[in-house]
Parts: sequence; structure tokens; C-alpha cells
Amino acid sequence: MEKALNKMLKGYLEFRDKYAGGDHSIMRYLSDYGQKPEVMFVACCDSRVDPALILQCDPGDLFVVRNVANIVPPYEKDEAHHGTSAALEFGVCFLKVKHLILLGHSQCGGIKALLDNVHNAPHQNDFIDNWVSIIKPPQQVDDVNTCAQYALQQSKANCLTFPWLAARVAEGTLKIHLWFFDIHNGQIYNHNENSKEFEPL
Repeated sequence: MEKALNKMLKGYLEFRDKYAGGDHSIMRYLSDYGQKPEVMFVACCDSRVDPALILQCDPGDLFVVRNVANIVPPYEKDEAHHGTSAALEFGVCFLKVKHLILLGHSQCGGIKALLDNVHNAPHQNDFIDNWVSIIKPPQQVDDVNTCAQYALQQSKANCLTFPWLAARVAEGTLKIHLWFFDIHNGQIYNHNENSKEFEPL
């Protein structure tokens, strides 16, 4: 436990030195002028899949929401609590991001929970089963990685149920990208709209 904490403290000092030191620090600039990211990510909570780290981005480059299995729910304007939907609204309507990247990944535990539920495997399910049930995989899909890629396409379809998001896509001011990160080889695959295949980025 101490080793993990010491590693984080060392990282914090490196962050301060790189981003917060001097009169021309990135953090001071972002504090004075605010954030203006052009790219938003919907990514998974998985500790191995951090968009800013994978893409070596600086503070202020990305607006990121992370949830279990990087799922975008359909548009539902009701009295329930909608964290991912609120983040989408903020990124699209207030920050006016130009790119929305849905980032799935291999070995996804949330997708595995979805498939386990389909196959009635027991696991803790106060919240997870209900959340991942947003995705409705075809019966023939029982591989985690294949299902994770299918889930990206369903999340994109759900994105287009948000009227203000769909309007921006239609007018060409917002583009949705589907990326799949293979943890084993560190490779990102982009979904090609023409071939309907995931191809190396």
C-alpha cells in the first residue's frame, strides 16, 4: 500500500514540475483562460485504459467521462440521475467539442459482466447488471472483445438519440469516432465506416 502511495506522490511532484512551475505554466494558463478542449472521450473506468495517458495528452486537451464499459445510454429526460448524459451535454453544448470518441477496449470487465448475466453466471449486481443491460448483444455474440466492439456501435446509435448531439453531427460540426484499444499490444483500432471493420489507427 505504501509503495503505491509513494509512486503517486512522486508522480504528483513530477506533474507540478512539468505543468505548474514557472510563469508560463499550462495550469496557470488553463486557470486564467479556462478549458477549451476540442475532443471528448467516453471511456471505461478500467485502470489500464486512460485516454490521456495512451495519447500522451496535456491537461486541457481532452474532456473525458469514464464509466463501466464506456457505455452511452439512450436519451432519457426524466428525474433519474444521468451522469454520462450530463457530461455529454456539457461537452457538446457548452464546450462545443468537435470530436466525440467512444473508446472501448479488450478484456472489458463490464462487458464480461453483461455476457455473464446473459449466461446466468453469478456475480455482484447491485448496479452493474442494470447498467450494462443497456447493451443488447446478438445471441451469437459471446466473445468479450467482439461484444465490446458491438457495444461501441450501439453506444453510437444511442448518441444520436440526443437531439442536440444528432443536430451537430448532421450539420458537420461534430464527428463521432469509434476506437477499440487492445490492451495486449497497446494498439488502437478505428472503426471504418466504409468497410464496417475495426482497422489499426
